[in-house]
Amino acid sequence: MSKRYTIGIDYGTESGRAVLIDLADGAEVAEHVTPYAHGVMAKQLPKGGVMLEPEWALQHPRDYIDVLEQSVPKVLAEAGVHPSDVIGIGIDFTACTMLPIDEDGEPLCFHTAFANRPHAWVKLWKHHAAQDEANEINRIGAERGEAFLQRYGGKYSSEWMIAKVWQIFNEDRQLFDEADAFLEGTDWVTSQMTGTIVRNSCTAGYKAMWHKQDGYPEDVFFEALHPDLKRLTATKLRGDIRAPGEAAGNLTKEMAERMGLLPGIAVAVGNVDAHVSVPATGVVTPGKLVMAMGTSICHLVLAEEEKEVEGMCGVVEDGIVPGYFGYEAGQSAVGDIFAWFMEHGVTSDLVEEAKQKNIPLHALLEEKAAAYQPGETGLLALDWWNGNRSTLVDTNLSGIILGMTLQTKSEEIYRTLLEATAFGTKKIIEAFTKAGVEINELVACGGLPQKNNLLMQIFADITNLEIKVAASKQTPALGAAMYASVAAGEAAGGYATIFAAAEKMARVQERSYKPNAERAQVYKEIYKEYSKLHDYFGKGENDVMKTLRSVRDKTKGGVVHA
Repeated sequence: MSKRYTIGIDYGTESGRAVLIDLADGAEVAEHVTPYAHGVMAKQLPKGGVMLEPEWALQHPRDYIDVLEQSVPKVLAEAGVHPSDVIGIGIDFTACTMLPIDEDGEPLCFHTAFANRPHAWVKLWKHHAAQDEANEINRIGAERGEAFLQRYGGKYSSEWMIAKVWQIFNEDRQLFDEADAFLEGTDWVTSQMTGTIVRNSCTAGYKAMWHKQDGYPEDVFFEALHPDLKRLTATKLRGDIRAPGEAAGNLTKEMAERMGLLPGIAVAVGNVDAHVSVPATGVVTPGKLVMAMGTSICHLVLAEEEKEVEGMCGVVEDGIVPGYFGYEAGQSAVGDIFAWFMEHGVTSDLVEEAKQKNIPLHALLEEKAAAYQPGETGLLALDWWNGNRSTLVDTNLSGIILGMTLQTKSEEIYRTLLEATAFGTKKIIEAFTKAGVEINELVACGGLPQKNNLLMQIFADITNLEIKVAASKQTPALGAAMYASVAAGEAAGGYATIFAAAEKMARVQERSYKPNAERAQVYKEIYKEYSKLHDYFGKGENDVMKTLRSVRDKTKGGVVHA
């Protein structure tokens, strides 16, 4: 009997990665990355199009199809696997990444008439230009006592679906009216493979106010935003909503030919990159917090009850693993902070030393930063370089480093930034435990845990929890492939449930990071100071960060006279 495989595709911020997975043991047989030709459009639309305002982040939907057409045939060829042995395909995506489509499912940015209109393009997850709309959603939601608001920890984010849709309504009404629907990127890609539009409960719940029992908020709420938005969910957010592990449909003949697969195989319902990583780490029961660590961190935990947790990005029944309530929190910048520092904050002598030793710069920084003990740098930072996602839910906050002197070294700042991100995660863990959501262990996945030992030990010491690391280097793609095996079902050679799939396919490394009691005690004292700064700048006592941002926005591109 021949082996059976599924393909998981992980759509990231800069590229898409296809991974061919052996269903017997979860082995990653082959992988291929397709960089997005248009990358992230933060300054200008393609082909010399209009310039974009601050906080915009757009993408080109054609780049997503390139991944299907280029990476899928490549993994089959590399592995020498016949298409008849592939029983399903699943995808995951950054979220909320949304786009407006016409009646035929075509993105509006493909229309010549709208190609130079920014709102016609895909709004990436880190598009933060809808903060004004998010603020109003929160104000009106609080005034009305809307239940959805508490499921998001009291604040709805500018990164999410309704804020982005309302921004389009406010700034380009003609385009809003032209749009037949607004879709998550993951749902649009599955629709291209199946010919049918199906929404997934993960993004609908975490990003678009949908609730398994109650549905969307009532029309009167959207009417309170604007009378013409009263029927928003019944019109432009309409559609069948299915849970992870269900099939969105079957691969069409046209797309099968373009991807090098056989038509009719199962296409799993779309998913979010971090959320689909949870079963790929083997976490399918409560008590463990999964940290999907990359440019940002998404924190995910399962529970048997729905509770109100401060600053959460959502709690969704069946949102991550069927049968449980899945909670999401997050930090908007982690790896991005380290990358920024290596590009702009490292002294030339360290750059030259890394070249002479023929090692990556981050490896040299890690080596030097590891020589310091907790508190030895005399520095403390807030990790808000891209705003705060949890627990403050405020994209207008910014980063800070306290305690620098003329003697401060690059490696000291680097270590401090590592510590700041760990303090941010500790703040999130405290919010969970305070609300009664149990967390006894951390499980890390993503790029950072695979290559930064110092970071992981700092996280263990600051949180005072053991951290296990996923064995897979491609946990989102593995998770997507696992759900594809469930969508295909046992009859096709897949699995009946995600629990059965996880038992065979998910793994963690033998090595774990255990907290050091002495270091943990020192960090406990420093964390008290972090918390003071966190509340002082983040809870309204001092709004200097927002004032500076406002002054920047007013003067940007202009001339300020003395």
